[in-house]
Amino acid sequence: MRYTLESKKHTRTVYPKGKQELHKQMLELPKSYKVIALSKINKVRATQLMMIRKKFHKDIIIKVIKNRVTQKAFENISDIEGIDKLSSQLEEQCALMFTNISPFKLNLIFDQNKVFLAAKGGDITKTEIAIPSGDTGITPGPVLSEFKEANVPTKIDQGTIWVSKDTVVAKPGDAISTKLASLLSKLNIKPIEAGIVVNYALADKLVFAENDLRIDLNEFRNELNRSYNESVSLAVESSYFTKESMEYLLPKALGHAQSLALEANYLTKETTGQIISLSAMKANNLASMLKNKGYSYG
Repeated sequence: MRYTLESKKHTRTVYPKGKQELHKQMLELPKSYKVIALSKINKVRATQLMMIRKKFHKDIIIKVIKNRVTQKAFENISDIEGIDKLSSQLEEQCALMFTNISPFKLNLIFDQNKVFLAAKGGDITKTEIAIPSGDTGITPGPVLSEFKEANVPTKIDQGTIWVSKDTVVAKPGDAISTKLASLLSKLNIKPIEAGIVVNYALADKLVFAENDLRIDLNEFRNELNRSYNESVSLAVESSYFTKESMEYLLPKALGHAQSLALEANYLTKETTGQIISLSAMKANNLASMLKNKGYSYG
């Protein structure tokens, strides 16, 4: 809501104090932090946002914004390259985060702080939801119809409802009905994975989209291990000495040196026994050949 003040000379629009304060913050905060991150929060619950705010209040400033007010403020910022591109992404309900944390690390932080919440009617599940077999601890009553509607086989035993077998009640992509959500809540099953996602971020004059910021830590770790092993193999193959390749190159060099010494009949502490054995074997072979040709020795 906005108000207008009229006089004989001019008409002036007066915006509510909340919008004025937000406009002021959106002018100042982008200049105070290295990273601006945008999250679409139309499916984020207030409790999640409060948890993140409380946990990272020293490192991340989170502002739930009004898009048009923020865009107006950003239009007046000319010394931050890329802010116009970020501004163009302000659609639906948004929150802006101001921080000095890398946007990649920021996304990992949010990913590691996801929680599981009770389902609500209309929620879309990302994973398979199953009701396990066993005693539910729930006394028989109207709830039996909820089990029946969800096609969950039950029996009554010792005054409580038992699920007869593990039963899948929803698959990835399914919309959860209000009745199923109610049943899952009674069973204390929290199937909805919830968390904040960085949809866009501005850092170092670059705008990063959500897919750019997603890092598979396991794949990244495996790739580092592969790169390390390949680099050590290359160093060993090219006889390039490093702290990591020395443990492979020294035994390799020792093996080559011993082979050369044996080939040249060069006596050392390591080769003497082998050279004598080889010489004895050659002498025996020669004696056997001479004997076959009729020569004898005494």
